[in-house]
Amino acid sequence: AAPGLFETKPPAGSVNGGTGDAYAAAYAAATSSTSTSTSSSPSPEQIETYRKLLDEAYEESGVVTEAFAKTFYLGTKLMPPEAQRAIWAIYVWCRRTDEIVDAPRQPDDPGMLTDLSAWEIRTENLWQHGEVVDVLDLPLLDVRVNYPKLDITPFVDMVRGMLMDIPDLGQDRYDTFDELHLYCYRVAGTVGLMSMPIFGCADGFTEAEAKEPALSLGVAFQITNILRDVGEDATTRGRVYLPQKDMERFGVTEQQLFDQRVDDNYIALMKYEIDRARMYYERAKRGVPMLSPESRLPVQSSLDCYGKILDKIEENGYDTLTMRAYVSKWEKLFEIPFSWYRTQDVAKVLPLPWDSAKEEEKTKSLSSSGP
Repeated sequence: AAPGLFETKPPAGSVNGGTGDAYAAAYAAATSSTSTSTSSSPSPEQIETYRKLLDEAYEESGVVTEAFAKTFYLGTKLMPPEAQRAIWAIYVWCRRTDEIVDAPRQPDDPGMLTDLSAWEIRTENLWQHGEVVDVLDLPLLDVRVNYPKLDITPFVDMVRGMLMDIPDLGQDRYDTFDELHLYCYRVAGTVGLMSMPIFGCADGFTEAEAKEPALSLGVAFQITNILRDVGEDATTRGRVYLPQKDMERFGVTEQQLFDQRVDDNYIALMKYEIDRARMYYERAKRGVPMLSPESRLPVQSSLDCYGKILDKIEENGYDTLTMRAYVSKWEKLFEIPFSWYRTQDVAKVLPLPWDSAKEEEKTKSLSSSGP
């Protein structure tokens, strides 16, 4: 991604580098089909300007998604074009939110808390009044219009999650998994809720029924991120996301993380956390049949490819302190046909051999653990 990708970008023709005539035309064109106002109508030139700006913004949103979320982007490429672009727009909003906390800051930059508060107000204004500040706001406004069921609540909740990452003001330690689960919901589970109106539901299912699997998928992704980045988070950001109670249970200390020392205790802790992550993946899988047919493969593919990061951690000897688990592009592409098969009805009767083996192993593990 090019430097300055997330800077405010006024479109050509706007005034004062901000909310000028081009933006007013953009909103008017976007809402002209649903607005009850008869005070003015956008001219053909205004509509053409808007469409050009919107197409360019969507294209850039795809570039951002591909640059920062390769597995997620691969899943979107399996979606119909309109849904694909909508998910890109949502991802870019999420990425920009994350950048407020994680991007390098200059000494004269406003504080993170100030920036996050301004970002939340900006999002609320887009939702309530159709206000846009820069070009990358246009796709989200377009999605807001095209998907009226898209709720602002998960967007606000994600901002709350970012507040938890503010140094000195937020939370860089989590005593229990319940505390961590709240964080995982806010920064990742919310993405599942944002995506639900775009994915749609199959006949016989409602968004309320599909909500829990969608939340579980986001939590599974975030736990996977945390396990993959234990060493990096500790040594470069001073953050320890692993629940303190879990670390105490397995005899792992914070100093051990900072020293990047893998031992039997750490391996046992990783095995425990990986099992928990896979439990959330299993919960998420139950929601795939609830989705509209065209959305099942993208979600199943993302689920399978991201879950392979856990396999890579195992292959690396559970070392997430000095090694980064990585799934190559070719491995992800190789997985897609199997993901497709898992979305078919026949897979319920004739599962893939390795899926059957995993189920048998899980059953044995549960039976041996006792009540």
